[in-house]
Amino acid sequence: MKGLTTTLLLTISFLLLVSPVSGQYGQYGPYQGPEPGLSIMIDKMVGKPVETKGGSSDSDFVDNLSPSDDRFSPDDEVLFKLKVKNTSEAKLKDVTVKDFLPDFVEPVGGPGTFSDESREITIDAGDLEVDEEKVFIIKVKVLNQDRLPEDQGLMCVVNKSEAFNDSAADEDTAQFCIEKEVLGITEVPSAGPELGLALLIAQFSALGTGLFLKKKFS
Repeated sequence: MKGLTTTLLLTISFLLLVSPVSGQYGQYGPYQGPEPGLSIMIDKMVGKPVETKGGSSDSDFVDNLSPSDDRFSPDDEVLFKLKVKNTSEAKLKDVTVKDFLPDFVEPVGGPGTFSDESREITIDAGDLEVDEEKVFIIKVKVLNQDRLPEDQGLMCVVNKSEAFNDSAADEDTAQFCIEKEVLGITEVPSAGPELGLALLIAQFSALGTGLFLKKKFS
């Protein structure tokens, strides 16, 4: 009888010791590891002034066009390619892409909706699976000669885009230059190394960090 009592006491003591652990395990469940990281990347490129008029392959687009590169003229069309990729370990839902148009251009084609007040193009990119990439082409047009500044022959502007949802975001930019005839100048010098250096120096203070644009993937 004494032995049975001792056994019962030991059993009750054991159950009291292990029951909190069992309850905690049942409440929180087994360890599942860290939450998957969420990230997104956007790569913005501008089409070259000549090549993109006849096509839109990747080789026709570059990260930026400096003052020493080919320039656009009044009434020219400019193409932009936006690559949006899910670099997460999980699906990204309800992704939005926004493009912020610079001065001296107006939208003429592409996906999304345009706001005259904010000069923003908003694209509903939907959901992106892991490693999935979506590509969007936006077409804008340089203003005509009469609507461009009279006292500027060369204007370099930066076009910004961003991709985001409620968990991840990224942005990128692309620079291009517009060249117009200035009253009193009958011939605009062609682009060259010497001219390019002078233009870079002249444009540096106005552009600020515009010439130092980040690129992430091609």
